[in-house]
Amino acid sequence: MSNFNIDKKNSLYYEYIKPKKKACTFVFVNALTGNTSAWNGLIGEKLKNQGFGFLTYNFRGQINSTFDKNIHLTSEIITSDLLKLINYLSLKKIILCGLSIGGLYAATISLEKIDVKGLVLINTLRKPSFRLEWINHAMVNAAKLGGGALVIDMAMPVIASPKFLNKFKSNALIFENYKPLEKNDGILKLMEGSLSANWSFDWSKINIPTLVMTGHLDKMFRIPEDIEELVKKIKNPTIIEFPNCGHLIPLEEPEQFSDHIITFAKNLN
Repeated sequence: MSNFNIDKKNSLYYEYIKPKKKACTFVFVNALTGNTSAWNGLIGEKLKNQGFGFLTYNFRGQINSTFDKNIHLTSEIITSDLLKLINYLSLKKIILCGLSIGGLYAATISLEKIDVKGLVLINTLRKPSFRLEWINHAMVNAAKLGGGALVIDMAMPVIASPKFLNKFKSNALIFENYKPLEKNDGILKLMEGSLSANWSFDWSKINIPTLVMTGHLDKMFRIPEDIEELVKKIKNPTIIEFPNCGHLIPLEEPEQFSDHIITFAKNLN
């Protein structure tokens, strides 16, 4: 558990486990409302037991990372920060692994001059559309009114499996948790910054082995025909479907998820 200081007002919280011998290192890229806890439990343990390294970190604006309140937390800043952290740690044989918009950030970074061996996209692939813009703007508005709790409670039934909802329900739908976010709240600034994310990303530029994971119970972002079209642009894809999962595959089925990314990494060698 460490902090990478970008400057006096900006830093990234991160957790890094070095790989054994010449194994790959997974670099996990959060969703906007995520944090390192999505990766560093069962998933991290299974990777460590197999000799793989892994890096988890929080964006500026996420828990334990700091940011200058006067700047906009744009997608460009998030990707630039990730590149700086990778170079700071001198990571080699990297597998970039991103959840939701984190996959878009991971794909963007994969085109930089770093030693990337593979890419994992978890419910990332989507096409720009009026519908997507509506969803993203509505989430920002909901966060302004009732904070992250309201956003999660509204979204969860259409992005997660019933099994996961059942685990989650004891902490959900509590009206007292709905509190407006301050103007300079980190999550709100990240959500506002994400409105300019480049969902027109040219997926044909991705020519490294790419594992594409999709959860069928994600009824918000998953449009099968769009995913099928975008996957065809990627040079070397492997597709894994999760019929009983939604948007949050690493949280919903961490053991299955771990097994798949470990197999993917071993096949790279």
